[in-house]
Amino acid sequence: MPEQNANASGDRGPPGALSRTGLIIVTLCSVTATLMQALDGTIANVALPYMQGSMSASQDEINWVLTSYIIATAIMTAPVGFLAARFGRTRLFLTSLIGFTIASILCGTAQSLVEIVGFRILQGMFSAALVPLSQSIMYEVYPPEKRGQAMALWGMGVTIGPVLGPIVGGWLTEDYSWRWVFYINVPFGILAAVGVWVYLKETQRNLTSKLDWLGFAALSIALAAFQLMLDRGEELDWFSSPEIIAEACIAGIGMYCFLVHSALVPKPFLNPKIFADRNFVVASCFMFVVGVIIYASMALLAPYLQTLLNYPAITAGLLLGPRGFGSMVAMLAAGRLIPLAGARSLVTFGLLTCAYSLYEMAHWTPDISEWTILSVGMIQGFGVGFLFVPLSTVVFSTLALELRTEATGVYSLMRNLGSAIGISVTSSLLQTNSEINHAFISGVVTPFDRALQSGAAARFWNPLSVHGANALDAEVQRQASIIAYIDDYKLMLVLCVVVLPMVLLIRTPRAVPARQQAAAAAGE
Repeated sequence: MPEQNANASGDRGPPGALSRTGLIIVTLCSVTATLMQALDGTIANVALPYMQGSMSASQDEINWVLTSYIIATAIMTAPVGFLAARFGRTRLFLTSLIGFTIASILCGTAQSLVEIVGFRILQGMFSAALVPLSQSIMYEVYPPEKRGQAMALWGMGVTIGPVLGPIVGGWLTEDYSWRWVFYINVPFGILAAVGVWVYLKETQRNLTSKLDWLGFAALSIALAAFQLMLDRGEELDWFSSPEIIAEACIAGIGMYCFLVHSALVPKPFLNPKIFADRNFVVASCFMFVVGVIIYASMALLAPYLQTLLNYPAITAGLLLGPRGFGSMVAMLAAGRLIPLAGARSLVTFGLLTCAYSLYEMAHWTPDISEWTILSVGMIQGFGVGFLFVPLSTVVFSTLALELRTEATGVYSLMRNLGSAIGISVTSSLLQTNSEINHAFISGVVTPFDRALQSGAAARFWNPLSVHGANALDAEVQRQASIIAYIDDYKLMLVLCVVVLPMVLLIRTPRAVPARQQAAAAAGE
């Protein structure tokens, strides 16, 4: 299908050939956009209790502030490729930055639960294009020999955002107001939008491209229903609830319709050619795992530090900081090591490092030292960094040029799905296993236990007194929670080990001259 320039006088030609200043500005804008999107996935967590009081909402209702953003982002990530081709990549990037900034202002001014959830959905819709477009831009404005380093710089935003979120959110909420959790995006959004407008050239537009609305609707309904099922399953006792059954049926029917429709129509919503590329499929699967490791472990560790170790929110956030430092060091190193060691070796090393950190976390108790928390977190961040950079490079290494923008949307979608599913599943298992462990421990703790009949235990945990019974139950719940956390970390450890053999499926592309590579990508 021929590509046409919609505005020969206004559009500024293909990206690339930037001056040194322009390259620096575009890099800063891309990293800033990525950081803002990733940051907003976790920055609101510590502010939820304050929002709950302002909105007079229940705990279940205020959680929609988080889930609505994730669902909207995941759904709107898929059509990024079409929108970029139809309206121009730079134009879409600029619109997303402006829309995200405006939505952040609206979130900060919200006065009711309905408003904050609605504005968070709007914020998630605009944020969906920020990560895939920034990645695609960074990949193309840098020459092939520097793309590993470029992906390392870009990847910092994705990995550091979830780490900085609790720290920045706790500081802003306690020292200012929960509204500044959203207002913080405004100055950075404005600066990034100005930099993109001035320095980034527009791509050619395909005016004849059309969106497969039926395929998009089916996929959107399937993802939304599936996420709702995961979010509300534990609260509603899963499939004993008619709502959960209905959401599961809707998700299944929606995905079935999407797959059948995609197989029958000549131009489906997602181009099947991208799934014929082995490197893309393997890297996307690994990115799903990375999403689980980053977001699920963070979602578990923050309450672990606050509820079991009794750290304040800001202190807990600061203990998570070295994780981001480990990621930065690893990304900078991985960008330089890719040409020497190869993607397979770096991905293997990253997975094994993450597995080791999860193995250590599976042996934690509330008696662990702060140094242990810092060091293990840094090791995990180091492993994630060595995963992220080679995957972000390999995913496009054998993919045709015209498929890259659409592929980045699907690639980011896999990360979003990994994070959303990982958080929901581990949180649900944490609650379920805590209850199971509590029941089991309570069954073996009786007034006839000799350990409770003498010493300090008899004074503090005497089950025959009201105070002692309450204190004993609190300790039983504490121990049950510790075991439940351990089970979740073991699950993520198993996930790292299970996907390790997939490293062998990564195909190393042959080194070809840049001119031949460009001609092959263009289909010449």
